[in-house]
Amino acid sequence: MALLNFRRPATAEAARPVSQGAAAPLAAFPGGFSIEVMPRTAAKVDDFRAILPAGTRVYIAHIEGTPIEEMVATAARLAQDGFRVMPHFPARLIEDRAMLGDWIARYQGEADVREALVLAGGVTEPRGAFESSMALLETGAFDAAGFTRLHVAGHPEGNRDIDPDGGEAAVMEALSWKQAFSDRTDARMAIATQFAFEADPIIAWAERLQNAGIGLPIHIGVAGPAKLQTLIKFAIACGVGPSLRVLQRRAMDVTKLVTPFTPTDLVAALAARKAADPAFAIDTVHLFPLGGIGASADWAAEQGGGAPAAKEAAQ
Repeated sequence: MALLNFRRPATAEAARPVSQGAAAPLAAFPGGFSIEVMPRTAAKVDDFRAILPAGTRVYIAHIEGTPIEEMVATAARLAQDGFRVMPHFPARLIEDRAMLGDWIARYQGEADVREALVLAGGVTEPRGAFESSMALLETGAFDAAGFTRLHVAGHPEGNRDIDPDGGEAAVMEALSWKQAFSDRTDARMAIATQFAFEADPIIAWAERLQNAGIGLPIHIGVAGPAKLQTLIKFAIACGVGPSLRVLQRRAMDVTKLVTPFTPTDLVAALAARKAADPAFAIDTVHLFPLGGIGASADWAAEQGGGAPAAKEAAQ
């Protein structure tokens, strides 16, 4: 997931809006960008149409303890405003097929949801029958309900919850299973990844997938603009791997501690790789708005992500 050497920390210059004559990194990706919200963070946004382009895919993260009613209400609000809604279905939080069916029925009945990110979930012990995303997919419930897109999780720097030894054998085996599932069903699938901060490991990971026969499009996770301290906290909590060194090097320069870190250099490096090889598997940039939804949306617009829906409608 390098043609460009991503060793230079982001600078104030890199955070400025892209000029008309400069390349717009997000424009290199045919899928544009998506963004992730939670019900409590979405509630702080008065009007998503004022900050996001029409039709943007918005993932809704289902964190343990969040009532399904809040998830569905957020999905309904976003769908009504014209956005593509993709809620998380965390397997380990779903007790049985009846609960899975109830969630699907609620999302479809109130928000006409037809897309899902199917993942294991951020808890160690499953609440019931489902331990993995594969177990959810095998139920056939999404296909029966007419879901058109099913995304699964990817980890460019590994996942010690799945591979405790720090390798990637189990992760690769799971992705191979999901590739086979995609091949034998009508599901349109993609891999939505955890965020990372350095281009070289991402590019190497994407190439390993391709060499292993895993051709699912990659929606690469990127942390939106945020304070350095915030990013380091989330990176450690989420198990980000060696690319954390990018933040650690920046933290050694006290003059940059008060300047938000942006993903501009990272996305520019990946865009250069995509421009050199259009078949490169990364199709979309997926933003984790760790510094706020508005800040990530503004950054995306500056980097070629498109004008907000409300602005387009007013023209």
